[in-house]
Amino acid sequence: MPPKRTKVKRETDEENYPSKKSCKKSTKTEDTFSSKRCNLWFGEYSSEDEPNIVGPEGIEKFCEDLGVEPENIALLVIAWKMDAKRMGFFTKQEWLRGFSDLQCDCIIKLKAKIDQIKDILQDNFKTIYRFAYDFARDKDQRSMDTETARAMLHLLLGKHWKLYPQFYQFLDQSKYKVINKDQWFNILEFSRTINNDLSNYDIDGAWPVMLDEFVEWLKNSKTESAIPSD
Repeated sequence: MPPKRTKVKRETDEENYPSKKSCKKSTKTEDTFSSKRCNLWFGEYSSEDEPNIVGPEGIEKFCEDLGVEPENIALLVIAWKMDAKRMGFFTKQEWLRGFSDLQCDCIIKLKAKIDQIKDILQDNFKTIYRFAYDFARDKDQRSMDTETARAMLHLLLGKHWKLYPQFYQFLDQSKYKVINKDQWFNILEFSRTINNDLSNYDIDGAWPVMLDEFVEWLKNSKTESAIPSD
């Protein structure tokens, strides 16, 4: 069941919410991070029913203001900075922790740091990849369902791992319904260390069975594709 959407508070007056004008003023180089301003910024996206949480609707509005899609990897980096515990939700404590670290207390400052966020991803990719597992999985389950895993792998490895399309297809056709943490960690190592032609793959290596099965599936797929059709 999708999370319940609640009405997001909208800007009412400058006393309760920082206006765009005041936000622009806050971007002066001599201006420092303001926890108060960051709290007010949080209030633009939290709901009246749950004022200490930004839920799915609030995050959707946040993405619109930032000018990115909710599936943009920048959101995952921001969630990592917050040490957020649940995908689709940011608590006020997480919000303040993450944006205090990024020194952002309004949307204009955050927009100005998009390139820095990309650098953060590059410098901390393995840590963020590992963070994504617990962040994205259903907290009622110890493992991540393969549908969520495919979406997260597409976000993290889709542009970097040439074998990702084949691995996506393998997962879609396989018996696996969930991916455990060890498998998740090893998928990244496999993508980084094994050549795309599998020439350095060791059948006696310590890879999880899932990846051994992927290699076998891939080799069989290549063999079948090499057989001329009638």
